[in-house]
Amino acid sequence: MMIDPRRRVTEFVAERLEAGALLLRRYGRRARGGPRTLVLGGVRSGKSRHAEQLMSRYRYVVYVAGSAPPTGDDPEWAARVAAHRARRPAHWRTVETMDIAHVLRTTTAPVLVDCLGTWLTRVLDEVGAWEQRNGWQRAVDERLQDFVDAWHSTKVPAVAVSNEVGSGVVPATHAGRVFRDVLGALNTAVAAGSDSVRLIVAGRVVRL
Repeated sequence: MMIDPRRRVTEFVAERLEAGALLLRRYGRRARGGPRTLVLGGVRSGKSRHAEQLMSRYRYVVYVAGSAPPTGDDPEWAARVAAHRARRPAHWRTVETMDIAHVLRTTTAPVLVDCLGTWLTRVLDEVGAWEQRNGWQRAVDERLQDFVDAWHSTKVPAVAVSNEVGSGVVPATHAGRVFRDVLGALNTAVAAGSDSVRLIVAGRVVRL
């Protein structure tokens, strides 16, 4: 059976991340620092709200938004972003950036990253994954590994929100399969360097 070459480059990225996660689980390579929690869930599961509740114990929090800023072209997305902003305490500082790793390495305040799925979409777009730009798999591998390394070594309490993508049907498009495979592997790598992983289903919390 012929193997789709596009499938091979997708697996290249996913396998690199999963190999790193395996080493972390086997040898326990975790830096001392603040507790790190990964919050997973589907769309409208309540994952962001739960992550915000976890950070409510801290007075000052850096909220890192890796998603694309809202524009007038997508009023539904703008409304969703506005609802998130309105729910957060006014004294939290919001940082809209693609360089989440830099924030994790430099901040002295607790960090909430929301969410890895929307951030990954922008990363894949920037490196040309959708159109199979030459060298995209190496570029995305480096970007994601940089984030994973920063997550494992951060010295402050940190919570990251991500989409759980392993429970649905196989996506019908190549782009959908790239996103699912890479995000699933990224979640695995982040979980390996976390002190706690929680799955949110219909607003209910399952501790993994």
